[in-house]
Amino acid sequence: MARRYDSRTTIFSPAGRLHQVEYAMEAISHAGTALGILTKEGIVLAAEKKVTSKLLESMSSNEKIYPLNENIACAVAGITSDANILVDYARRVALSYRKTYLENIPVEVFVQRICDVKQDYTQHGGLRPFGVSFIYAGYDEKFGFQLYHSDPSGNYSGWKANCIGANSPNAHSILKQEYKEDMTLKEAKSLAIKVLSKTMDSTTLGGEKLEFATLTKKNNQIKLNSYSSKEIDALLEEEKDVINNNEEN
Repeated sequence: MARRYDSRTTIFSPAGRLHQVEYAMEAISHAGTALGILTKEGIVLAAEKKVTSKLLESMSSNEKIYPLNENIACAVAGITSDANILVDYARRVALSYRKTYLENIPVEVFVQRICDVKQDYTQHGGLRPFGVSFIYAGYDEKFGFQLYHSDPSGNYSGWKANCIGANSPNAHSILKQEYKEDMTLKEAKSLAIKVLSKTMDSTTLGGEKLEFATLTKKNNQIKLNSYSSKEIDALLEEEKDVINNNEEN
């Protein structure tokens, strides 16, 4: 029965489902894990690189964590080419807002603009949903640090900690147990590593398999600190007790 309704995004099935949107979400469930953790000191973003090889040319740019504006960054899971289209659009939205109002765009307004585009691709013929989910990390003066998640349907929601991609149910379970509202940025980094060490398919963690970033505020300036492979290796070395305990369990 589903085959009669799954070729177009504009047709609901008798059960009230849009199958193409569900298929897009299924594609995300096979992507590398990405997570975000909110603290009062800032936000931690971490992601798994699904495809790694010694033969690949090392890239100076990230493939899972992107800066979008001075006050906003994101981690993605899904089809990278779809993510690139939305990232480019998101940056234009932020620049346009700043040109018009001479200030950074509020985080939720920004997320709404991106989700409007995602929703539009589920409602018109000849289009398919974007096969990518985003975790947005941002800061504005009214609400401080904020963490949002959006999916291919155009829905979005605010979170204290969230994970998307492969093994996300297991990651959610760990985050529910370990997250504390008063945790420090350092504790959030440790929790991110713990989650990735338990959910990644790889037997060993390394800087070449991960992307890591923090969004913080210092001297009234918002800073996105993207970790290099060497910095990630140093962070993993600091948290080796956490990783070893996870391997034993």
